[in-house]
Amino acid sequence: MIKEEGNACPVIANHIKVALVGQPNVGKSMLINSVSNAHLHVGNFSGVTVDKTEVLFDYKGYHFTVVDLPGTYAFTDYSIEERVTHKYLSGGGYDLIINVVDSTNLEKNLQLTSELMSMNKDIVIALNMSDEAKKEGIEIDEVYMSELLGIPCIKTSAVTKEGIEDLLDAIVKVGSQAKQESKLIFSEAVEEEISKIVAYLQKHKHEAPNSYRNIAINLLKNNKKTYARLHDDPIWTELQPILIDATKHIELHHDSDDIKEAFAEEYAAFNKGIITEVVKASTVQEKETITQKIDNILIHPFFGIPIFLFFMWGLFQLTFEIGSIPMEWIEAFFGWLGDTIGATIANEDIRSLIVDGVIAGVGAVVLFVPNIIILFIGIALLESTGYMSRVAFLLDGFFHKFGLHGQSFIPLVTGFGCSIPAYMSARILKNDRDRLLTLFIIGFMSCGARLPVYVLFAGAFFSAEMAGNVLFAIYIGGAFIGLIAAKILKLTAFKGADEPFVMEMPKYRLPSVKLIWHTVLTKTMMYLKKAGTFIAAASMLIWFLSNYPHNLELEKEFSSKIELASTQEKKNELTNELGVKHLEQSYLGTIGKFSEPLFAPLGFDWRMSVALQTGLAAKEVVVSTLGVLYALGDEVDEESSTLVNAISKNISFASAVAFIVVIMIYLPCLAASIVFTREAGGIKYFFYLFAFTSVLAYSLAFVAYNVALLFS
Repeated sequence: MIKEEGNACPVIANHIKVALVGQPNVGKSMLINSVSNAHLHVGNFSGVTVDKTEVLFDYKGYHFTVVDLPGTYAFTDYSIEERVTHKYLSGGGYDLIINVVDSTNLEKNLQLTSELMSMNKDIVIALNMSDEAKKEGIEIDEVYMSELLGIPCIKTSAVTKEGIEDLLDAIVKVGSQAKQESKLIFSEAVEEEISKIVAYLQKHKHEAPNSYRNIAINLLKNNKKTYARLHDDPIWTELQPILIDATKHIELHHDSDDIKEAFAEEYAAFNKGIITEVVKASTVQEKETITQKIDNILIHPFFGIPIFLFFMWGLFQLTFEIGSIPMEWIEAFFGWLGDTIGATIANEDIRSLIVDGVIAGVGAVVLFVPNIIILFIGIALLESTGYMSRVAFLLDGFFHKFGLHGQSFIPLVTGFGCSIPAYMSARILKNDRDRLLTLFIIGFMSCGARLPVYVLFAGAFFSAEMAGNVLFAIYIGGAFIGLIAAKILKLTAFKGADEPFVMEMPKYRLPSVKLIWHTVLTKTMMYLKKAGTFIAAASMLIWFLSNYPHNLELEKEFSSKIELASTQEKKNELTNELGVKHLEQSYLGTIGKFSEPLFAPLGFDWRMSVALQTGLAAKEVVVSTLGVLYALGDEVDEESSTLVNAISKNISFASAVAFIVVIMIYLPCLAASIVFTREAGGIKYFFYLFAFTSVLAYSLAFVAYNVALLFS
């Protein structure tokens, strides 16, 4: 029912809150984002890092709030996305459900629809991609389908915006009228048992928020929450034997000892009946031939992988070539900002904190936003077109050679963006051994937070023409090291038989500009939010540790030398020498000097050692740490004022190679490590990961350093 919420919106009193539900790849996000003048509110669901998108808009005197729930194939709580959707739908707090289905694959999509129908909630079905169905010769009688299901069924297209207004009108109509029971009909045996349970509940006048039929269905399906609610009720004593007899009857009817399997057959039979009545399909050979021709090229057994590698190479070329253009503008802006704000602060310590700590540290991270945006756009394009699923299929055989499952590709590719959702998406792997192995390898896929470090060093030691190739080599190199590590782990810690690979292959679709913009904007804002909060705090801490304690005797000694210096060049040299000595005696210098012997075989100075240690908190902090440390010990002139020049001047090529290898392999950031520990199932796995990545990173960095020395 529509809620009258006068305080929810100052202008519009009528408010409708909608849960947007559908299987993956049905275009539900694109559908709702096609509504004109919609405003997106992006955040996370409580307690998890799964995206929560709310779309707000007004229509014919109503204020709509649409909550876009994660895609789920069935009403289960296996993966974290499914659990979020299941929890939200079960908890209420919304007025009705929009169930978005793919018109070109209706029978599979109705699996979720039929389960939603058993919830006793108001539903409107959006038959999305109706334009594609028409091209494929699929005709759906939506009017008759509405009659059969007892649910409004509206043909829509997110691309052409067909049926959007009809869909909204249907939502308003359903929200305005009394609740109607959907026409979900099971076999005679199941309906008989449902009737018995309903009659029993009616007899005892059981009070419940749902209909008796809904309670009966949930009890027969062994719904834990329904059982928990009834378990402490006095009627449970008599109800339990009725349920035992009902389960035996249904299992006998289906020749099965699994009630879930029996209901899966019930839903499938119901869906098949609906399809038979409302769908007429004629084969359109031309469309299938075009799709097949594309697949014959992109997932060719021999050329498929080189094509994929070419796409990735092109992405990293663009990441550096185009991303480097606005970097000078951003760097100039933060330089101007530091000079402007610094001129207004009289106290030298506070001025240094703001300018050299906060502005320099945050600026060093924000500098790489263009590169991050381009990388996110590229990955979003590959995903939204349906190409990524095909690459997973393509690489299945290749992955099996290294002991990984074909479905491991999805969390591994997700790891190129951020390790946290990658660790969570590993839940698609049903075998615990495969899932754990994938969790251990995800960290080898360089996340977006490591990109600024790579871009910094690539720009410092290579020309602009070569830098893109270097980025590609770093990412592919990390992935390849991960595959070798997977093989080692498979032969030692994770022995066992491989499981078969099954995955849906979505149709090729043109990407939605609005949806990609939304995805990239969300991830970029999360990156900037991190830079403006956590990175700023870390930069302030690093500044403090690098500036204190003050050595007054040292300052007094050098101030007299600087006064007696005969030339400005000599004064600058003494000033920089003072900066270096002061930095070495600071808290950060003490930490660096203490750990320097450990990293000396890799060619690292104490500054690089400190940067690696701060990188355990967040990889972006590595750049801001280097920015704070090397800026203090560098000559300040036009040719060496940037961090890139400071890096190329103070770090040897061999040391830089070893540093990149460590960054590529060692432990992910603190937040990702916490998620890994939770997903893996215990703190012991964190220590296994720490030991494994540390030993491997150090060993390979040592080899890389000595090999690089031969070519230096």
